[in-house]
Amino acid sequence: MGRFCFPKCRLSRVMGSLQVLLGGLVIIVSITSLFRFYSAGFFMHDDDICRHFYGVKDAYSYESFDVKALSDRVEEVVSKMANLQRKLESTVQQMEKNKEELDKTSVSKSEYKKFLEEEVIKPLYSAHISLRQIRLPRVEGVGNITLKEDPLINSFTIEEIRKYITPKKNRIGKISIYGTERTYNTIGHACVLMKKELEEYMDYDIGSYCKDDWNLAQKLMLNGCDPLPRRRCLTRASKLYQKPYAINESLWKIPDYRNVRWNNYVCRNFDCLSSKNPKRGYSKCTGCFEMDKERVKWVSNSSLPVDFLITDVFTIKPGEIRIGLDFGIGTGTFAARMREHNVTIITTALNLGAPFNEMIALRGLIPLYVTLNHRLPLFDNTMDLIHTTGFLDSWIDLQLMDFILFDWDRILRPGGLLWIDKFFCHRKDLDDYMYMFLQFRYKKHKWVISPKSKEEVYLSALLEKPPRSL
Repeated sequence: MGRFCFPKCRLSRVMGSLQVLLGGLVIIVSITSLFRFYSAGFFMHDDDICRHFYGVKDAYSYESFDVKALSDRVEEVVSKMANLQRKLESTVQQMEKNKEELDKTSVSKSEYKKFLEEEVIKPLYSAHISLRQIRLPRVEGVGNITLKEDPLINSFTIEEIRKYITPKKNRIGKISIYGTERTYNTIGHACVLMKKELEEYMDYDIGSYCKDDWNLAQKLMLNGCDPLPRRRCLTRASKLYQKPYAINESLWKIPDYRNVRWNNYVCRNFDCLSSKNPKRGYSKCTGCFEMDKERVKWVSNSSLPVDFLITDVFTIKPGEIRIGLDFGIGTGTFAARMREHNVTIITTALNLGAPFNEMIALRGLIPLYVTLNHRLPLFDNTMDLIHTTGFLDSWIDLQLMDFILFDWDRILRPGGLLWIDKFFCHRKDLDDYMYMFLQFRYKKHKWVISPKSKEEVYLSALLEKPPRSL
């Protein structure tokens, strides 16, 4: 009585039945979606709601609710169902063409089970989950009805992203120490433009090891999806990780190569990163992984007048330089030199072709992994010194540079020093860049311009921020 009857049935009939069933599901999904819209009051002739949706110039952008994002999510679900129906229809048509061959063959239970799981159940489950994840806006107010939704919630499919960006209410309705009723986790607005990459980044098993995808994360950051969302997976380390060198030894010694994950670099060890290797995988900071070349920077006299010495800076502000920021591309040598003078320097770094962050940390220094897009996570008027070299030059857009300089001005304390170290640009652009530095009316301690080539010049300057007291 309970025997499996599939071998006696025609596979084409089963496929035809599935096709009819799926067509019905598409209709049901569409009706369900319309019903949910109706339940939320979308089709009621309420003056406030009408004004809210149609009383603006942009039909797809509203003050607190993104109709287009919601519509796109519904369309995405219907599209998944329609694609599955078309695929099944195509399979049925193909089977009809090969009807004679199919009559001669039999399908095993395992093959039939695999087909249903891969081609029918999984796509249906995905569409089902997507439909359940669509969130309609909350209706707030009594007399003056407003519609509000969690920001970006209907833009993403991956549940981990949706959990992250959904505001988290404080427990027992208490106001937090920050004076708010809920916490909003942030991601950059450009993340919506990189939805595929962000969903790949956030698609992981909670509590398991993270994928070795720091390169994907950095790509997101460089394209404006910054800050990235936190993740609930465990970061991988090198399988051969060794104990770092002691602090006095680590400052001027190449670290153990086994402490770095090399799989996303051209090189597989620090020797390969030598300036003598034309295929080392990066171009900036030539020789910065060679300690014999790094040791002479900022402490030895140079033939170039734009090369300032650390001792010259300390002479200008004796005893006042304690903490600072080095904004550039390097392996932390400036911070190492300042460490020898009991000055703490935070070094910004990106892993552009080489493990700059790991190198800085293994030297016993502090790497700050931020991009140009990121407002510096430092409070106003706190840094004694900001130093920049090998980074700001003529490639940078003037308006972008303006935002960066104003952020530096924000964190630099009154009387703090801005050290522009060998900035270079075309001669014809020098006046524009000089204005960018001089607009803050800092006091000039040093200001030197010298030729770099026939068409380019260097500019080095040591400037002091004025008090600007109210």
